Amino acid sequence: MTARVHRLRNRLMLVFAVFALAVASLFGLYVAVFVYSVEDRFFDAMLEQEAQQQLDQRADRGTWSPPRNAFMTIHDSPATFPSDLKATFDAEPWRREIAGTQGRHYHLRPVQPEGAATPGWLVAEVSQQLVVRPMRSQILALLAWSGLAVVMVAVLAGAWLARSTTRPLSRLAALVDEMAPDRLPVGFAGDFPDDEVGVLARGVEDLSGRVRAFIAREHAFTRDASHELRTPLAVIRSATEQLASEPGLSERGRQQLEHVQHSARQLEQTVITLLTLAREENVDQEATPQPVLPMLEQVVVEQASQLEGKPVQVRVDVPASAHLAVPGPVLHMLLANLIGNAFAHTRAGEVYIDVAAGRLRVRNTAPAGDPEAIMRPFTKGEGSAGFGLGLAIVQRLCDRFSIDLRIEGTEHATEASFSVQ
Repeated sequence: MTARVHRLRNRLMLVFAVFALAVASLFGLYVAVFVYSVEDRFFDAMLEQEAQQQLDQRADRGTWSPPRNAFMTIHDSPATFPSDLKATFDAEPWRREIAGTQGRHYHLRPVQPEGAATPGWLVAEVSQQLVVRPMRSQILALLAWSGLAVVMVAVLAGAWLARSTTRPLSRLAALVDEMAPDRLPVGFAGDFPDDEVGVLARGVEDLSGRVRAFIAREHAFTRDASHELRTPLAVIRSATEQLASEPGLSERGRQQLEHVQHSARQLEQTVITLLTLAREENVDQEATPQPVLPMLEQVVVEQASQLEGKPVQVRVDVPASAHLAVPGPVLHMLLANLIGNAFAHTRAGEVYIDVAAGRLRVRNTAPAGDPEAIMRPFTKGEGSAGFGLGLAIVQRLCDRFSIDLRIEGTEHATEASFSVQ
């Protein structure tokens, strides 16, 4: 069983936390903009009132009057500005709010008397009247703590919602993770709520039931097939044994009878292997290493009939020390299919079987097809007399026993190989 994970729950909590942080940051920005804007509008309103009074005074008396607020001054031109204000204003004359040196902060407003060529300037040095900036650290700290509190509440709410939402899904995931062909649960869909998870649970339960029924049918089929196939093979073997005891049997007939007996025994082993694969039983994968050369020579003799009438030469260069740790029937099926395919598809030339770089190779002069295509069931070549299942069976055997089968080639040759000890 795989380790249980909570990625969905963690993602939901992360989404809640990120959303809460984004909302808190946005509203913190709105608060900062609001308080700064209110403070600036307050100073602008004071400058507007003072500017109107100065214009009225200028119209009545022809001169500026001292501003009513001590932090404001009136100037005929920027030349009389304070030095820190004048330096910034000369560089950026469009600015109406300028930070000076030593903590000073200025707000400017032009005052244009009627008929005057140049405006006067009303300057407010508001460093002592500022409210927001001296409290900036406290405001930022308050916003930070408030945002953290909102995020924590969102994480807790997200954890509760994620846990309540994903709990049935996690139970279903654990149930599915523990499933095996021999351990398929029954009647679990009723334990889940009537929502999307419940629909999924009912679908999994239905699929589990169909898999269970399929496995039962497959077991019944393999049991019946085992009986139906073994019975005629037992009859053939018994009949051939009785026939072999006949005294008047010719030498030629006795040789053919021995060939039939051997083929029957080999077919019986093949049936056992195929039925074992179909039942997915635990075949002994730690089998005693089998010598390859004797089985190879036997298979070459058995498959030699496919070369009758063909100008094909067979060369075998396999050392007696080559072994493969698989059951004997499996090794026989593997070699029989690979060599049988090589014999069947080679019209002329050579079939060369050797061991190189720790791999047993079966090479022939027939053109190679698509390696993936020829491993599919019912894929047949021109020279094949079977149903195109041989290499598919070989692939299943190799997968079961971890045999690294390779099929490579060109338009002029084909090579099948696998590792041997």
